[in-house]
Amino acid sequence: MSQNNDLREEVRQRYAGSALALNQATGACSTDCCGSGTTDPVGRPVFGPELYPVSEQEELPETAVLASLGCGNPTAVADLRHGETVLDLGSGGGIDVLLSARRVGPTGKVYGLDMTEEMLALALKNKAAAGAGNVEFLKGYIEEIPLPANTADVVISNCVINLSTDKPAVFAEIYRVLRNGGRIGITDVVAENDLTPEDRAKLGSYAGCIAGALSFQEYEDQLRDTGFTDISITPTHESVPGMHAAIVKATKPVNAKPVVARRRP
Repeated sequence: MSQNNDLREEVRQRYAGSALALNQATGACSTDCCGSGTTDPVGRPVFGPELYPVSEQEELPETAVLASLGCGNPTAVADLRHGETVLDLGSGGGIDVLLSARRVGPTGKVYGLDMTEEMLALALKNKAAAGAGNVEFLKGYIEEIPLPANTADVVISNCVINLSTDKPAVFAEIYRVLRNGGRIGITDVVAENDLTPEDRAKLGSYAGCIAGALSFQEYEDQLRDTGFTDISITPTHESVPGMHAAIVKATKPVNAKPVVARRRP
């Protein structure tokens, strides 16, 4: 447990530093964070705001765009609809929350959850600048989501679940807060099945979204063990050799039994 807490604190400090840098207009993130400007062998971006269309970037406050440290664009794959309730895990500066808020419209609702005070402060500034009245940011951990069961129609996340040291708890909490028939649209870093955890750790740090990644098979197995169906994990581009950004989709069955919050010991 001590090692897990140390890793969580390492992640928190790195992303808090990113938020402070943006607030002070001194840059974005250290090279150990996701979104550090990494490119693939042919020069395409691997992390960061470049993964969003320019038209979407132009809709938002600049600091919301610059704070994007993810490996994809979950709002583009979640098929959001007017009136839906959306939860973004690890919402950071708020780019995916604000884009989702536009898609669900004034009758919808979007929650952003983040553990980092500095990111939440930045997100609240971006919410005010965007005039987003259907948005609420929450402080908390993705392993212990501070929302009632059956709250959300959709859960999204952008390159954050790989940062958790207790992924079964994350998937259980996602399942709990989703309404029956609800769905996930996640972008995350996923390892090829033949890479051991030790192999992954050699390719990059935990805070850099590499060492903590699940393999494709592990991701699918954990989602299925949680109760999800209609699971698909589709790679989009290689982050580092053997590690891929991927789109993860799954559904909570319409006849799922009620579940209660899982509390960490």
